[in-house]
Amino acid sequence: MNLQIRKREPELMDQPGLSDAEHGNALTGLSRVNWFSRSSSIFWGPLSKLAQTIDQRPVKILDIASGGGDVSIDLAMRARQMGLDIEISGCDISEYAVRHATERAQQKGLEKIHFFQSDIFQEPAERKYDLVMCSLFLHHLDEPQAVQLMQWMSESTRHLLLINDLRRTRLGYWLAWCGCRLLTRSPIVHTDGPISVAAAFSIDETEQLARQAGLNQVQISRHWPQRFLLEWSRV
Repeated sequence: MNLQIRKREPELMDQPGLSDAEHGNALTGLSRVNWFSRSSSIFWGPLSKLAQTIDQRPVKILDIASGGGDVSIDLAMRARQMGLDIEISGCDISEYAVRHATERAQQKGLEKIHFFQSDIFQEPAERKYDLVMCSLFLHHLDEPQAVQLMQWMSESTRHLLLINDLRRTRLGYWLAWCGCRLLTRSPIVHTDGPISVAAAFSIDETEQLARQAGLNQVQISRHWPQRFLLEWSRV
């Protein structure tokens, strides 16, 4: 696999006609991948720091393309344990994913979290959240959409923007190939995992996209396993 150049292919998860059973199995599989990858932990440091430094209560967070809701739910549970007053909203274009995430949050007894259906590319940006974040969504987009996403996020946050995504590396590709097969039986995840890595942006490409979106002084940190976190602060 040549990973020098970004290669986008249609992912099975994004295709119409996916049955609820297939979708549910894939979301469950992805939750295991996110757990193993410590996706929520990548966000926790900047989130908790923000929650302890601003006066706004509760701290309002938007998770874009929240999928099965596992990252949002993990963050909400950790905040509850630490006594941090946060309110998380998760939006996704998939009606099934919203139902799946809502049911999981209810099972955990989480009250300050809700999920709703939305296509952000069709919605006006309003600065009403303290933190706007997304996890493993950027690589699904072409370059103009990625720039639009960053602009929308920056216009919707009062304080902080966070993007967690894959790094397009050979190690990342083989970790995705092996990890997806070890952590889930979902054939959708088996197929989409390596495709996602091939479609991911490099850190240099991500920095260039951020500049096109008007985001100055972004910080990008590397995280295990072959992930990055982009941070941008309004302050």
